Amino acid sequence: MLTRAVYPGTVKTLEEEFNLHKLWLAPDPDKMVVELAPTLRVIAGGYGCNADFLAKFPKLELVANFGVGYDTIDVQYCKKHGIRATNSPDVLNDEVADTAMGLLLCTARQLVVGDRFVREGKWLKGPMPLTTNITGKTMGIVGLGRIGQAIADRATAFKMNIVYHNRSKKDVPYKYYPNLVDMARDVDVLMVIIPGGAETSKLISREVMEALGPTGILINVARGTVVDEQAMIDLLKSGKLGAAGLDVFEKEPQVPQALIEMTENVVLQPHVGSATHATRTAMGQLMIDNIKAHFAGKPLLTEVPETKG
Repeated sequence: MLTRAVYPGTVKTLEEEFNLHKLWLAPDPDKMVVELAPTLRVIAGGYGCNADFLAKFPKLELVANFGVGYDTIDVQYCKKHGIRATNSPDVLNDEVADTAMGLLLCTARQLVVGDRFVREGKWLKGPMPLTTNITGKTMGIVGLGRIGQAIADRATAFKMNIVYHNRSKKDVPYKYYPNLVDMARDVDVLMVIIPGGAETSKLISREVMEALGPTGILINVARGTVVDEQAMIDLLKSGKLGAAGLDVFEKEPQVPQALIEMTENVVLQPHVGSATHATRTAMGQLMIDNIKAHFAGKPLLTEVPETKG
């Protein structure tokens, strides 16, 4: 069963190779769940897989996620009931890192504002106000995993200084900050790329953003839940936080009207960090390969740590 719409090519392959049930297209999803409950072995897609939902399927063996983040899957329930779970890491690192740097450029250099400036004829009346450079500035990366490292590589090419906050210190040539507030106080850009879930909920707190300050830039390509969204809005409005570039939101696709109305210091994207044809194809193929490996009794390619063993 596929719980949500994914890349069309992936859906086509699933239809060709498996007995596929599309939950999101079912006229009566509850009825489909009841009908499939006694025999369903694999759930693909990953969204909506909380404990209550997973408990409906006593024969469930695998939850194969379409995406690297798997905070929508109750992996503790999976572990307890012998259900394995996979995600699709690595294949989207470069695309998300590119999006992150694009958001930074658009926010600091106000490229979106500049586009409107030309289209609205304002250039005819005079030059656009000067913007902020990023060369030589310090970027603090919250979460130096695979994607965080890809962002660091790109930022280094822009001659930025890199520091980071992580659950533990890593063997990298960047300064490590065990305290996030201290790091936020010392950087010009706070780049957020950590997993979602209860452990990271509102990790980017009011205190962190106040430390980042009135000239600081916040970029979030992680999950909307990791930022205290209301505090961010308050600080952006009051000028206590300089700017924000956001690809994710707390209750997406719903975006607070206050953010939509901030057209000068906020850049918004509709969660498109990995949204290219090539990357979505690779993500789907990895999900399918995990399902095939499961049915063939072979080792899973990318099982999440929580369900291994």
